Amino acid sequence: MTQGTLYTISAPSGAGKTSLVAALLQQTKGVQVSISHTTRAMRPGEVDGVNYHFVSKQQFVDMIGADDFLEHAEVFGNYYGTSQAWVAETLRKGIDVILEIDWQGAQQVRRVMPETVGIFIVPPSIEALRLRLTGRGQDHNEVIEKRMAEAISEMSHFSEADYIVINDNFDVALRDLQGILRTHHLTTAQQTAANADLLQQLLSKS
Repeated sequence: MTQGTLYTISAPSGAGKTSLVAALLQQTKGVQVSISHTTRAMRPGEVDGVNYHFVSKQQFVDMIGADDFLEHAEVFGNYYGTSQAWVAETLRKGIDVILEIDWQGAQQVRRVMPETVGIFIVPPSIEALRLRLTGRGQDHNEVIEKRMAEAISEMSHFSEADYIVINDNFDVALRDLQGILRTHHLTTAQQTAANADLLQQLLSKS
């Protein structure tokens, strides 16, 4: 059985990462998204084990002490983390794993697992990004400018990824993501593991 590939997908707010990943999961076999652990309260409509694994702060701290997380971070007073054991077990089954994560989390993951493939999604222009962040036009200019500054800061780390996907046309961007995953199944290492008998047979003199 071939080992799955771990992918980190990062993007600034407004680039369309969540929608692209959701469509990728619907249309692509053999890939799962990691479900993070969090200490934040469950929101209406959320399901434990589906949206997040909801745990207490003490449970989370205990998990940090046990080195259970591949990466973890504190965001606005709440903790978020990726289960190292779940990722390792899923990859061993030959299933690709996607982590939707910011650039700092992607850095943490790559330090632990250098073979991780990094993907960065960007908008087609700064104007398009501003339009997406403006939304319904109900936010004050200060809020929009703060979001723009945060998005630009996030995008300054695109060079740390292996691939950049420009989300101008949603369908094209989705095909680009699918193409990246497909490419990694065609590497010599993956093909040798998946088709060892065939490749050996092709070299046989009989």
